[in-house]
Amino acid sequence: MPTESGSFATARQAKQKRKSHSLSIRRTNSSEQERTGLQREMLEGQDTKLPSSVRNTLLELFGQIEREFENLYIENLELRREIDSLNERLAVEGQTVDGAELTSHSTSQLSQKLKTTYKASTSKIVSSFKTTTSRAICQLVKEYVGHRDGIWDVSVTKTQPVVLGTASADHTALLWSIETGKCLVKYVGHVGSVNSIKFHPTEQVALTASGDQTAHIWRYMVQLPMPQPTADCNQMSGEDEIEFSDKDEPDGDGDGSSDCPTIRAPLTSLKSHQGVVIAADWLVGGKQAVTASWDRTANLYDVETSELVHSLTGHDQELTHCCTHPTQRLVVTSSRDTTFRLWDFRDPSIHSVNVFQGHTDTVTSAVFTVGDNVVSGSDDRTVKVWDLKNMRSPIATIRTDSAVNRINVCVGQRIIALPHDNRQVRLFDMSGVRLARLPRSNRQGHRRMVCCSAWSEDHPICNLFTCGFDRQAIGWNINIPALLQEK
Repeated sequence: MPTESGSFATARQAKQKRKSHSLSIRRTNSSEQERTGLQREMLEGQDTKLPSSVRNTLLELFGQIEREFENLYIENLELRREIDSLNERLAVEGQTVDGAELTSHSTSQLSQKLKTTYKASTSKIVSSFKTTTSRAICQLVKEYVGHRDGIWDVSVTKTQPVVLGTASADHTALLWSIETGKCLVKYVGHVGSVNSIKFHPTEQVALTASGDQTAHIWRYMVQLPMPQPTADCNQMSGEDEIEFSDKDEPDGDGDGSSDCPTIRAPLTSLKSHQGVVIAADWLVGGKQAVTASWDRTANLYDVETSELVHSLTGHDQELTHCCTHPTQRLVVTSSRDTTFRLWDFRDPSIHSVNVFQGHTDTVTSAVFTVGDNVVSGSDDRTVKVWDLKNMRSPIATIRTDSAVNRINVCVGQRIIALPHDNRQVRLFDMSGVRLARLPRSNRQGHRRMVCCSAWSEDHPICNLFTCGFDRQAIGWNINIPALLQEK
């Protein structure tokens, strides 16, 4: 009887193993489908607070992990059979070889493969779960496109009608309908970059700061258009980030600001600085305004007379921001000298100053919260929460992976919005716990540096706004109760 050659026998064994493996995979897929159906039925009968989309995503991911482990297990069994077969052949030939080394090697390979698969699958689960959760809690509602250059600042009116204001490097400030995204008013009184915009607490008056070394106070009148149905902007394919070139940025003429009413001259021009005016804000009551400049000073003005009341000196380098307390006559100024200073004007006869040191790079902004706290952000990639009664050290420190720009605090809920150089916007609570990251993908979100954020807590459609150097502002709806529940 003819005998099979060694190579033919090996090929035949390999073919049988492939056939056996194929059958086992088919059985695995069949049983996996049955198990998935069973798991879905069991989950449907359970009392759970997870949305059905999240439950289905979790089921699919866990199913993928189980299939991967099954395939690895089958592979391991085949390796062990090959080792046993090799040992039998060697034993017949009168040789003895310890298969422990081979077994150890195969086990080590299996272990490494299992670790890699586990890490990848776990990362995918966490990423998918966070993405789903972020989409449900933080939704992009509206994009405001019309500027021809980057937007430095964004602000929301405190009076009715509620409108959005943006300040841009294109020398203009625009007012927008939050609901429709339509430009309502264009201010063109500055001859330099408009670096900040703030609205009067009780009147339809705006305060803008500019690179032309002035701050302007101007009055506006707006009539809100009727809102039109908008397409759903929240459908996303994931959080995959891609690089964008300038040609991918929104077209400055996309929504158009050329057809809206234009204001060409201010009511009042505040002129005392010898450098770029980088920021300005109203003191409580709206009768005085403060400006911050690259000439290393901050100035306090009387709004009615435009007279300089105080020149605030002490910073060693250019100022980057200024902010006023919502209920008290307090001002905080930030600077490139790594400090921010608190100025107290509650006693009209004197003004005291406190210096806060704790950052190692430019302090890009410092803002008040309700109570006795100040939150500061810096190019050193940290955000610090301070108690005004204890200047020596912060009560909380948030460490990030990118420089932090002009921050804003949701006063009612004490949530900090952090805009970053790396195009991200993250939300933290006052104790430093991260709550969420605003979703961004190749379809939505900012495409370049995010410069500023602003909360509008009472608006029913958008309660957070961000702007960036991609020439657009974005309105977000943050489900704050769900956000705090997740925490």
